Amino acid sequence: QVQVAESGGGLIQAGGSLRLSCTISGLTFDAYAMGWFRQAPGKPREKVACISGINGSTNTANSVKGRFTISRDNAKNTMYLQMNSLKPDDTATYYCAADKRFGSVCTGNAEHWGQGTQVTVSS
Repeated sequence: QVQVAESGGGLIQAGGSLRLSCTISGLTFDAYAMGWFRQAPGKPREKVACISGINGSTNTANSVKGRFTISRDNAKNTMYLQMNSLKPDDTATYYCAADKRFGSVCTGNAEHWGQGTQVTVSS
């Protein structure tokens, strides 16, 4: 059984930094592409960033490019999202996703999803 668990969310002031983690069990981690998505109240879910399995190719949304960095540690079955220079507009629930296909993750059509972790940025 695949289990996806996000952690690291919280309340932070604008300009601060947070690092989100996503740990997955029950699958061959490095065979899966991974991604971060977010959804704010009343808004559709949007892609933040995605990363391929073996070579670590990434795709990052323009809205966070230069501030957020996606990475993964295959030895730890964990993916990260380093978020710097946070803005109130970054407030959302952040979700981790996994799929064997990079394209599927990056378009939000992933097979596996976590329950989400809340990030709240105060002004």
